[in-house]
Amino acid sequence: MFLALVPAYNEEKKIGSVVRSLFGHVDEIVVIDDGSKDATAKVAREAGATVLRHEINRGQGAALETGHVYARQHRASYVMHFDGDGQFDVADIAAAKQHLIQAHADILFGSRFLHQQSDIPWTKRALLLPLARLVQKYVFGVSLSDAHNGFRILNKEALEKIVITQDRMAHATEIPVLAKHHGLVIIEFPVKIHYHQYGQGPKGALRILKDLFIGQFVDK
Repeated sequence: MFLALVPAYNEEKKIGSVVRSLFGHVDEIVVIDDGSKDATAKVAREAGATVLRHEINRGQGAALETGHVYARQHRASYVMHFDGDGQFDVADIAAAKQHLIQAHADILFGSRFLHQQSDIPWTKRALLLPLARLVQKYVFGVSLSDAHNGFRILNKEALEKIVITQDRMAHATEIPVLAKHHGLVIIEFPVKIHYHQYGQGPKGALRILKDLFIGQFVDK
């Protein structure tokens, strides 16, 4: 069974189309509504998703781990992390999964940089992504070309071993570090990101860097 895990917070305008776009690409779509104050859960359920709900907003890392628990309970063979804001392209899914299988890898990380995507916002291109890569490489010993890409596919072994403890955005560093710690085979794959005009600005980038540098993960 191949599950799509879709964390979502206040995404009622996008989540329905995201869920519908995933049909035919995975066996089940699981939306984790992370304490949304709008109709995200209702819209996702009406679109055909299984909906898990946090009563309060806990963060994307916590939402993904809630999805992992569900996937383990249902004996999923593969899980995919897929954002609920419509930025990912379902056209990448089949090729990414096939690449994971053919490479005999355990976890695949999407990358914007393997095909030189040119429309990356400057806050990500010039601030967040370079610093995140440096932190992963020199502090945690993991090298990825796109340190904070939310598109990932995990096989069953990776699903069992990667237990996310970082509730918010530091999970994006925690996941590859855990993969390395457990000896999992890591690969990257080029994916397209469709950026929105309201995309993350400098404050959002700095919040992520704060998670990376002074979050609980650094203390462990």
